[in-house]
Amino acid sequence: MAIGLDIRKNDEVRVIAGRDRGKTGRVLEVEPRKRRLYVEHVNMIKRHTRPNPAKQIRGGILEKEGPIHISNVALVCGDCGPTRIQHRQTAAGKKVRVCAKCGKVLDK
Repeated sequence: MAIGLDIRKNDEVRVIAGRDRGKTGRVLEVEPRKRRLYVEHVNMIKRHTRPNPAKQIRGGILEKEGPIHISNVALVCGDCGPTRIQHRQTAAGKKVRVCAKCGKVLDK
């Protein structure tokens, strides 16, 4: 079963709930089945890593992005800020994402 999500990779989003509320970042990765995504510089976790010279991995404590639930972020429109998303058909019959506040097309 395909799960359609309104937020995609490289979208600009703002965190609206949780300890990182108010932060804005770019979506790095989306996990549709788990309904989670990874946002740049949001929900940073520490990972203890063992060195592996064969793979050029230095050991130590690394910081990386952790997953955040999709319900805790809002897509950012370039004109009006965080917004909800609507779907509309274009004249060519293509389905696009549209800003609910100003009506601007959010797909590139």
